[in-house]
Amino acid sequence: MEKYSQFRDRGTAIAPFFPVTSPPSGLLWMPVHLFLFAVRVPALLCFSIFYFTILRWLPVGSFAKKAVLWCMIGIPGIWWIDLQIDRVKRGSLNSKAALARLPSAGTIIASSLTSPLDALYLAAIFDPIFTASYPGTRLVQRISLFRAMQLALLPPQLVPQRSSVDKLVPLSEILARYPDASVVVMPECTTTNGRGILPFSPSLLSTPPNTKIFPVNLRYTPGDITTPVPQEYLRWLWRLCSKPTHCIRVRVAECVYNNPTLTSPTPASSSTSRSTGLDAAAKNSHETNFLDTTDIGDGSDTLIGSDDVEDGLTPDERRVLDRVAEDLARLGRVKRVGLGVREKIEFMKVWGSRRR
Repeated sequence: MEKYSQFRDRGTAIAPFFPVTSPPSGLLWMPVHLFLFAVRVPALLCFSIFYFTILRWLPVGSFAKKAVLWCMIGIPGIWWIDLQIDRVKRGSLNSKAALARLPSAGTIIASSLTSPLDALYLAAIFDPIFTASYPGTRLVQRISLFRAMQLALLPPQLVPQRSSVDKLVPLSEILARYPDASVVVMPECTTTNGRGILPFSPSLLSTPPNTKIFPVNLRYTPGDITTPVPQEYLRWLWRLCSKPTHCIRVRVAECVYNNPTLTSPTPASSSTSRSTGLDAAAKNSHETNFLDTTDIGDGSDTLIGSDDVEDGLTPDERRVLDRVAEDLARLGRVKRVGLGVREKIEFMKVWGSRRR
């Protein structure tokens, strides 16, 4: 495992890109797993094809679409969803105070990214607009629900495809174009196994100053349905559909603003995780072996290397990103790490050579 040591955060010893494995259930349970897989997969495929090819294009209300999405969530055995909101007592989620602390139209959802189920759950609850972020730009690309789920199973990208560069826009433009919907941003830009929060893209900084940003963390039990290793479609489908039940733990933090006068300081309780993880990881000797800086287009929002972006942030902008990242780490009961998209790309090269 020495060749994978560079993909373990130096300060926290967390390896966010390694797949999560569950203990084998034994041969006695294999017929049960095979039966569940054989029954669930056809049903899940039928609902998915019906939704993505027919229903999403029909002029029907959101209730019908959400009903099909909930069926897609329930078919694999996701029967229990534990939702908790900061400063809202259990059992009072239906109150007006609780609803005011949930994402709504005209707000930003800054979500963790660990599985295709993240986008599916957020669509079933909030019916939002999904976006794709990239490490070196404050602009985002609007994507569909299907594309958002697909990205969780695809290799990470430092920059968008050439054909998509013209589609990059600031979040303020998407909010103005779709005032009746919330907007989902996944600022980590690639999936993890849920055991750490990666450095953020600066895309959240294109949010208008008075717009609420809600950090939302999703965790799964068992954790083997996360997809830190891309392109393992069949393995993920087997882990999802062959087990009797899965649980989702959803945590929503208080809103944050892209405004230093409205955003409170980063909680002191989580500052240790940031100093031990990010500062130590910044000194990794393998940083010089990564991809060269990439530039596309002109202006301040061009795609550049992550180190250059971080140096270009003002203290107030860094404070906003730190607050959202610390909230996600606190909600997930994990720590922030210094490994990002560049390290994930290098990890996939080593992981692929091992499998070959």
